[in-house]
Amino acid sequence: MEIDAAASGAMLKRERVRDAILELIEARHPGDAIPSERTLCSELGVSRPTLRAAVDELVVAGLLVREHGRGMFVAAEKITQELVADQNTFSLPRAGGVWTSRLLEFSTLPAGARVSRKLRISPAAEILYVARLRLVDGSPVAIEHLHGRTDLAPGLTRGELEQGDLYEHLRDRHGVQVHEAVQSIEPTVVTRAEADLLDVPELSPALLFERLTTDTRGRAVEYVHSLYRGDRYRIVSRLTLSGGDAQPAPKEGHHHPGIPPGDFTGGDPVTLSTRGVVQHDV
Repeated sequence: MEIDAAASGAMLKRERVRDAILELIEARHPGDAIPSERTLCSELGVSRPTLRAAVDELVVAGLLVREHGRGMFVAAEKITQELVADQNTFSLPRAGGVWTSRLLEFSTLPAGARVSRKLRISPAAEILYVARLRLVDGSPVAIEHLHGRTDLAPGLTRGELEQGDLYEHLRDRHGVQVHEAVQSIEPTVVTRAEADLLDVPELSPALLFERLTTDTRGRAVEYVHSLYRGDRYRIVSRLTLSGGDAQPAPKEGHHHPGIPPGDFTGGDPVTLSTRGVVQHDV
């Protein structure tokens, strides 16, 4: 295949501009301004369209914020989730920030065909459906849709979903000890309604988490699918390519992506099977 020299040159020039702006971002703090487009064009020796293409890419990536009439500013730091190689599993250190929930819906309804297959119950069986807006340090980051078996936790209250840790409530108040979660992650975009809740433009990039959680008796406890903002969330894979038995200690007081905060493993780090799942830096 013949390479278009002009297209290649334009791409490389934009990449050079992008790297220069990234250096400016890394030297500043969230909320700090970066020089104007006119100043950057002059300093970098590039045209306005070339500069804007690079800036647009960094805005979409969640590294820069444009404010009309004010300029460009360094965006808030992304919430970073690290996947750590551990033989056939990835151990998840905790993601940072202060996590809170805002309940959007709390109702009981028939499981239906799809959810009943996930939870291994009758389609007519009653389940608890909960929709929650997840916030970090007061800013919306994710929308979580939870489908839980009411027969395992009868009387689960709205307060238990809004305050404290759900898995601790299941263990301490309902005698259900959560044991394992199988979770997948894939890219997607947000709809208009989701964009309004997450305070992002429609069709913004996002991460879709799907999780099936079981208890120590092998019973499916909940099926959850969550949508996380792509501009605020980043996943990093740490792969060990040679021998070594050292295991990183999990941080306390933080949160796993797509998993409510709390310790339901008796002090062991949460692990997700990587079978059939491809993880990338986002």
